[in-house]
Amino acid sequence: MVTSRLTRLDPRAALCAIKLLHTAVWAFFAGAIVSIPVFVWRDKFMWVGAAAAVVLVEVLVLALNGWRCPLTNVAERYTQDRRGNFDIYLPQWLATYNKQIFGALFIAGLFFALARVATR
Repeated sequence: MVTSRLTRLDPRAALCAIKLLHTAVWAFFAGAIVSIPVFVWRDKFMWVGAAAAVVLVEVLVLALNGWRCPLTNVAERYTQDRRGNFDIYLPQWLATYNKQIFGALFIAGLFFALARVATR
């Protein structure tokens, strides 16, 4: 449905819409990852579990799509650009290393949660 509406747009407008959506989705999941240690610190372990579950759903989506965001596949239809940030409004370095950076933060947050639970 979204794709059919985008096909009627100018390619630059379609790419802009995809990049805006992709950036909003990224911000949501980045926020979930960054919130985990905050929730751990505040002993809000139900929220830790909720944030981790949300992130794990995203990991499943990425895994089922060859470790690529499905929005990247859509964005490829509208440009020949293949830089790390062609499909999202992030700095090149962050878009390129996004999975490594936020994957490490996610794992670190989970280890922090486990350590905190173990010392209670």
